[in-house]
Amino acid sequence: MDAQEWLVVNALPSMGALRIAQLVARQPRWPEGWLAALPSRAASELRLWLEHPARSPLQKVIDETLAWQQQGPSRHILHRDHPAWPDLLNELPDPPVVLWAQGDLGALEGPKLAVVGTRRPTGEGAHNAQTFARDMVRRGWCIVSGMALGVDGVAQRAALNAGGSTIAVLGCGVDVIYPASHRDLHKQLSCLPGGLLLSEHPPGTVARPAFFPRRNRIVTGLSLGTLVVEATEKSGSLVSARLTLEQNRELFVLPGSLHNVQARGCLALLRQGAAHLACSVDDIIADLGHWAEAFIPPGTEGKPPEQVPLPGSLSEDSLSNDCLPDSLLASLSATPTPIDLLVHTTGVSVSDCQQRLLMLELEGWVTQQAGGWVRLPRS
Repeated sequence: MDAQEWLVVNALPSMGALRIAQLVARQPRWPEGWLAALPSRAASELRLWLEHPARSPLQKVIDETLAWQQQGPSRHILHRDHPAWPDLLNELPDPPVVLWAQGDLGALEGPKLAVVGTRRPTGEGAHNAQTFARDMVRRGWCIVSGMALGVDGVAQRAALNAGGSTIAVLGCGVDVIYPASHRDLHKQLSCLPGGLLLSEHPPGTVARPAFFPRRNRIVTGLSLGTLVVEATEKSGSLVSARLTLEQNRELFVLPGSLHNVQARGCLALLRQGAAHLACSVDDIIADLGHWAEAFIPPGTEGKPPEQVPLPGSLSEDSLSNDCLPDSLLASLSATPTPIDLLVHTTGVSVSDCQQRLLMLELEGWVTQQAGGWVRLPRS
């Protein structure tokens, strides 16, 4: 089946990912077998499209998607019969039928680790997310997350800054920027080597609360394991932890202080015996390395990626303002800028500005001096 046919299947009424997966498992012949196996309403819609595509509402889905795809070479429609389709997704009971992709499909080739956590990490949590993501991509791994505030964004920025690969699975269309403060990260994932955006929703789909738990099954489903950096007792990251275990993948958590509210979800997972304790990337590699051998070419494990610059070599000349890790950097220079002036010139809130500056400081882009914040030179 080709992309158009999978798009039609994905858009059929009264179906959904689980029912489609159950039908696919029966290996029906296209289109006769599908018409015989589908519920009556879905079969009628498919027959109309097959016989009179111009009269079918399903054709609109195809036309809109093809128009979107033709707007740039980095836009792709992924499905089970696409050469870049990740086979690990087929192990899910309800894999996505179609994935809209924007960015570098090469990110799908290596072994993957999902990194998730709270949207409000402590300084230690943010540092750990950055360190683990950076060290994993230097071992040839790809970081998968959801481009959310906090741990997600920190880990994905660190992976890109280290010259590695990272995939963001979105709970909206790949052309929709959510959260809005990650506009810069969205652009990086779209235009830098190793960056990739994925969504099972068509372009233009706005973010909805119900989409995010469904998004999480793809984040963990793409990955050999999941690392929870920091999570409260009612954190959405615990949904990803549960999905990881249900998908028979390995779950890792970082230790945290008994007094850190943001670590209580991680401590609970350890107390329940559901997760492995990870104190370094070596702990993760030791448990997942044998599974990763199928993804990493012999002799390349432990070597940094060669196809993109390594950290410290992303000079200011090599990145346009559009592809800087944060748009705040465009407003900073070697001259200290007070935070109130930065808030005024950028239009962001004080709390958002402070959080983003903290992330940039951890990543080595800025530092605080007498009189304000300065942008550090990149060698």
